[in-house]
Amino acid sequence: MSLSVGIVGLPNVGKSTLFNALTKNSVPAENYPFCTIDPSVGVVAVPDARLATLSEISGSDEILPAIVEFVDIAGLVKGAATGEGLGNKFLTNIRETDMIAEVVRIFEDEDIHHVSGGVDPMGDIEVINLELIMSDAETVSKRVVSIEKDVKRGDKEAVAGKGLLMKLLEHLDAGHLANSMEITENEEVFLKELNLLTMKKFLYVCNKKQDAFNLDEQDDERWQELLTFFEKTGSEYVIVDAGMEHELKDLDEEEKNEFRREYGAQGNGVEALIKGCYHRLGLMSYFTTGEKETRAWTIPIGSTGPEAGGAIHTDFLTKYIRAQVVTFADLVGAGSKAAAKDAGKIRTEGKGYIVQDGDVIEFMHG
Repeated sequence: MSLSVGIVGLPNVGKSTLFNALTKNSVPAENYPFCTIDPSVGVVAVPDARLATLSEISGSDEILPAIVEFVDIAGLVKGAATGEGLGNKFLTNIRETDMIAEVVRIFEDEDIHHVSGGVDPMGDIEVINLELIMSDAETVSKRVVSIEKDVKRGDKEAVAGKGLLMKLLEHLDAGHLANSMEITENEEVFLKELNLLTMKKFLYVCNKKQDAFNLDEQDDERWQELLTFFEKTGSEYVIVDAGMEHELKDLDEEEKNEFRREYGAQGNGVEALIKGCYHRLGLMSYFTTGEKETRAWTIPIGSTGPEAGGAIHTDFLTKYIRAQVVTFADLVGAGSKAAAKDAGKIRTEGKGYIVQDGDVIEFMHG
């Protein structure tokens, strides 16, 4: 499945620096036919050490990781919803993505001007989210007008739809994201057609800077305000030093880790971001492995065998018979598929099987 994340933020918060650090991890797009070939899109591998282990066991010629497309969205300015700056283009580009990574600056640096005159991450979030909310409110209002004829005819679906839209409009007008409104599964299907910006999943990316005044390190009141917001709204966040990750992008992984240890950096921010997006969307990976390739496939958590097989080919979804499944740990413990089979670790699973993260699977279809 294609997974696309839009990186958004105000000017000078480190958005493009982060994008450049991410795209150093790019993989050849030709291996993934659904990917966009565009300079503002980076096709980035989801870090997963299990792939190398499986490849070694199978003697694979190639490793194909799970991927995430990151889209560098043009910097947002106040008034984007009414056409300011790149306004409409900006909003259209976000609309085409699956989720939003919202970059906010949590460092002070006199040499890097902040568009609002001072570093205020909560203020940044309010500006960005308000623009997205205003755009959604306009979309919802247009939909209300378009179904009015059906409402007047007494169409029950249209009447229920209008009720939902008016409830959502009130929610948006109060300054809330659409994804924070409680809705039923049927209502979700109805609203999905509108492709609302604030119905997408959000991941907040707090960008700090080496040797600067970082709000989190200083336990600044602006950082506390941010944490309160994340907790109150149930939002997920990651902390990244985009500048440092950009500088490290040409080093191998061992050198990167040594550098981070030396400077007291807390882990790999880029890796945390990629995995954070995966988690926020409720996704996981299963594997196929053999002499030709070892590959990670992206599926929603809770997928059945046929649904997981459908990620490879529709035949595995529609003509699924069974699957041979072994856990990653059991296969590694046995040392080979043959040994795993002899040890009774390879199971045959039918259509109702719920695939688990790290399963190594071989599908059979009719």
